Amino acid sequence: MPDGASGSGAEERASGGARPGYHGEKNLIDQGYRQDRLPLWATDQAGPYKTAPYPGHQWRPSGEPALYAHEYVRNGVAKVLTLLHPASGAVRMKGVRRTTNEVLHPWMQSQLEEILADLPNQTTALDPLENRRHWEHWQEGLTDPFPLPATLPPLRLLLVLDNLQGHRTPAFVTWLVEHGVMPLYTPVAGSWLNLTESVQGIIAGRALKGTHPNSPDEIIAWLEATARGWNRDPTPFEWDGKRRARRKRSHERTHALAGSCGFTTRPIARKWPSNEQWMQPTNLAH
Repeated sequence: MPDGASGSGAEERASGGARPGYHGEKNLIDQGYRQDRLPLWATDQAGPYKTAPYPGHQWRPSGEPALYAHEYVRNGVAKVLTLLHPASGAVRMKGVRRTTNEVLHPWMQSQLEEILADLPNQTTALDPLENRRHWEHWQEGLTDPFPLPATLPPLRLLLVLDNLQGHRTPAFVTWLVEHGVMPLYTPVAGSWLNLTESVQGIIAGRALKGTHPNSPDEIIAWLEATARGWNRDPTPFEWDGKRRARRKRSHERTHALAGSCGFTTRPIARKWPSNEQWMQPTNLAH
């Protein structure tokens, strides 16, 4: 490698264990899920869903299992746009044929306007400096934060998005900021931080397993109907919830052992040498 040339991304991550900026973005999203001062929504797109048989459990007479066609007509695909409110489990889902910016951005803007309209209005005027600190707090630790305008509206909502170029277009980010929405982007290889993927998998499974749709419109209708059914009794999503508390309690009750992954439930007494023993020379055999 020539002098002054940088190593590969994998070599650069070998020392730190993660891509540059990974921990800053991850920590902000983690804070967003845990705080309750600002409402948090997450968004994602799923698909494509093909016009093909989707195996799944079905009610069938004993000895007569469901048979799936080994051939099917490729009649196009369907995709879905999704917004999730993890605290309540409420989901907003729309089936589409494409997820380009021309389709995604207008839908997200209309949905966010409805969400913001239902939020309580700011009753007391915020100090401009304090308001700016609120916005800047959600950029702490980022390696490349987008610039905030000189005049900022009150911060009203946090939005978790995947780290796609279309989500970072200047026009879309400007619209979000003007409406008091702070985007929190998942880092590369950090899609697991977006809880929307979980609810999309649940709804798609309920809508499509055990079926054989013949057209994208049929897929869209089933997905949207399943989302409406989900919203009748939504399940809240907890960010690591009780599992993290259990792991923390377990860690507090155990004591790690050096050199392995073992642990003890009580500390092991260690006999340290006295000062005189430290000062005595050690005889080494030649």
